Amino acid sequence: MSTIEHLSYELRYYAIHLGNILSLNFKHQSHVYRRVLDPIILIIAHASEKLGLPYLSAYLDSIGTSFRYGANFAISGATIQLSIIDGELISAGFNQISLTNELGQFAQFKNRTSALYRRGQSPCRRLNLPRPRDFSKALYTMDIGQNDLYFRLKTMGEDVARASVPDLVRNSSVAIETLYRLGARSFWIHNTGPIGCLPILLGNKTLKTDKIGCIESFNAVAQAFNKELKDKVSQLRTQLLDTALTYVDIYSARYYLIKNAKHFGFKDPLGYCVKNGTSCSDPSEYISWDGIHFTEAANHWVANLTFDGSHSNPPLPITKACQKHPS
Repeated sequence: MSTIEHLSYELRYYAIHLGNILSLNFKHQSHVYRRVLDPIILIIAHASEKLGLPYLSAYLDSIGTSFRYGANFAISGATIQLSIIDGELISAGFNQISLTNELGQFAQFKNRTSALYRRGQSPCRRLNLPRPRDFSKALYTMDIGQNDLYFRLKTMGEDVARASVPDLVRNSSVAIETLYRLGARSFWIHNTGPIGCLPILLGNKTLKTDKIGCIESFNAVAQAFNKELKDKVSQLRTQLLDTALTYVDIYSARYYLIKNAKHFGFKDPLGYCVKNGTSCSDPSEYISWDGIHFTEAANHWVANLTFDGSHSNPPLPITKACQKHPS
């Protein structure tokens, strides 16, 4: 259950943001703002650093905030779909905010900021706002789906989780098409990670594990989701001909890190830092922060592995994600 399921958008010199959320980033040359983040620094934050852009500000934190370089619509615990039984979703620690809600927030954000920008009487009034033309030049990042699968695997079982995959991918596709209608033209789309390797799920000793200790059946569900998502992205390329769609294999990058954790300086790859509300002395020694989320050190490693394009389809680095791919 990644707390980072999201969409994001950015501009040239791309600013980016990912998560169980929508986010956007605008491209501009500028100084880099830095702020203190908690140990779970998102991959998207590393992307902003790599591209020389400020971290994205949260859409809901709008007082005195600059959205000149993008916005983050991510919300911890967000899902592609709300559960049929919302009470169960909430009791399991998830949010009632879904991808549909985030799309609505983005549409509202675009309309309001564009109107305010046009009404601005001076450059100072416009300084913290995206220019209307920026929306079509931004990079929209999307990382969502793991919470949906995690919730179903944990509360309803493998069969229900696997059966939900087509609808989850279909709704993800609808989100991309909705953003396209709102002007988005460049997408950086993450698949979901190896859910069967989440330490919080490894207490059930009756489930078969692979050679590194991850639950095989749970990872098989994640891989089924990823296959359908990759196929859907390929299909969208044939429909949205003026769009750059990059599919990023986060699953393989994370699994590779877990499999080779000690080689890269991490301790027990399936252990985690925070237990009983108390943090370990050195989070950088762990891959998992709390049994669910990656630590800053692990996210930094995955970011470096994926930004060069070696885990992307097409195999282009993130610095070229806003360029139309050759067919």
